[in-house]
Amino acid sequence: MRLAKLLRGHVGEVVAVFVLLLVQALCELSLPRYMSDIVNVGVVGSEAGNSAYLGHMALVMFGFCVGSLAAAVLSGLISSRVAAAVARDLRRDVFAKVMSFSPAEVNRFSQSSLITRCTNDVQQIQNMIVIMLRMVMFAPVMGVVAVVQVMTMGGGLTWIVGAALLAVLGIVAVLFTLTMPRFKVMQSLVDRVNLLAREMLDGIMTIRAFGRQSHELKRFDAASGDLRDAQLFVNRAMTLMMPLMMLVMNVATVAIVWFGSHGVAVGAMQAGDMMAFISYAMMIVMSFLIVSMVAVILPRAEVSVGRVREVLDVTPAVAEPEQPVSPAADAPRGRLVFDHVGFHYPDAEGNVVSDVSFATMPGKVTAIVGSTGSGKSTLVQLVPRLYDPTAGTITLDGVDTCKMSLADLRSRVGYVPQQGFLFSGTIASNVAFGTDGASGKDLLRAIDVAQATELVTEKEDGLQTTIAQGGTNVSGGQRQRLAIARALATRPEVLVLDDSFSALDYATDARLRQALAREQTDTAVLVVAQRIATVMGADQIIVLDEGRVVGQGTHEELLRSCPEYLETAKSQLSAKELGLAEGE
Repeated sequence: MRLAKLLRGHVGEVVAVFVLLLVQALCELSLPRYMSDIVNVGVVGSEAGNSAYLGHMALVMFGFCVGSLAAAVLSGLISSRVAAAVARDLRRDVFAKVMSFSPAEVNRFSQSSLITRCTNDVQQIQNMIVIMLRMVMFAPVMGVVAVVQVMTMGGGLTWIVGAALLAVLGIVAVLFTLTMPRFKVMQSLVDRVNLLAREMLDGIMTIRAFGRQSHELKRFDAASGDLRDAQLFVNRAMTLMMPLMMLVMNVATVAIVWFGSHGVAVGAMQAGDMMAFISYAMMIVMSFLIVSMVAVILPRAEVSVGRVREVLDVTPAVAEPEQPVSPAADAPRGRLVFDHVGFHYPDAEGNVVSDVSFATMPGKVTAIVGSTGSGKSTLVQLVPRLYDPTAGTITLDGVDTCKMSLADLRSRVGYVPQQGFLFSGTIASNVAFGTDGASGKDLLRAIDVAQATELVTEKEDGLQTTIAQGGTNVSGGQRQRLAIARALATRPEVLVLDDSFSALDYATDARLRQALAREQTDTAVLVVAQRIATVMGADQIIVLDEGRVVGQGTHEELLRSCPEYLETAKSQLSAKELGLAEGE
């Protein structure tokens, strides 16, 4: 997995952590032996009054304590640094993969789930790495060396350690069985809470307009309550672990003292050895306790690893070609050709669009009209390769768009979606979003063509006027015009306007169309529109019905030859406005 690859990039630091943990373990394991020697010497009495000897032993033990402390601090710092670096790289990789997703792939996971995977799940993995480096590497070293020490000491007390270990493993097995299923549930419930929070914040105006605040709060409280219940169950189960473990350790200590004292009484064991045996036994139990606790904690991280892997393992439907092809320098600029294009969404039964063929020309306007759900937006989303056609081909300047690099293709296409989205920043940063190094003059030109000049001139800060996230501090029409200006600032070969005039009044709509015809003489314009008045002057109109082309031609031609277009036109405009005789 990508996680292992990222860790391999920090091999040197991981080795350093292992060495430091080994030093820490050896220092801590040496202390009971020295304590045993001091007690045994005191009991024998041969050097009990030798202050020099006691001072020497104290200094040695103090040195081991300092060494253990220094090793623990350094290993902790390095472990945290490695975990943070891996989490940063993993978060970057996950987000980069998400940025390559088509809308269908985003919908497959949902936006809230992708946010959780980029943040909460990566955080769980970071915590796991710290635990793995600090505890999982330390506990086995300490446990193995302590077992060796216990075996060499003898005394007939080894069975107590074995019984304590069995008790620890039994407790952990029960807790593991109870908590493992809940970890998966917890992450899905986190997704659910994030989904509801995002949905409610996005739809806050609608919720208030219909007076549904209390209903939505109950929905959110229900989801939050489910998450609380899952977390409480896991936390309550985990709180039982430490008291039970302490009970096992205390019983083991009492047993060692009880049976060890009999050994001391009969001369089979010295008092210092019994104290050392207690320390080593506690180290063995603690090492298994640490590993066992990690075994309970890791399942949640394992769930997060699986969720992150799901994102990283997705092969984007829209991918970069292995050998990108660019249009020839002398190729016609802005000639976009649809050749028997069809498209269906993944797992959908039928096509959204079928057998669509037409071509655009520089300086000409091609309009696409049709009833709701006829496939208009889906069709134009194929141009910048938000989706790839499942049948037929789309060529730009004589090259199949699927063979062009995404950066090259999208630098030639200016796409304005139905909902003009603005980023937090300024008017200048939003209009210049798709181009690097655009001058203020270029930005003002694009803004002027998009009929958004008054938005700049009426503001005290002009181009530096602040725009809130999502453009919530400007009107819907202003958002659309700034989104159009953003596309125009890139000086595209093909300008795709996906119902981008819907929030404009008729006068602004007309001025914008006139400005486009006047200023964009070398740009092919592809317009999706609901208003017939918006497309009447188009050089070519494509009429879609249930994803198929049912009419193609100019406004006048379609009025005579396409019943679907005539019906739509009559529903919006009078016969006089359409240039029809009464009764036609």
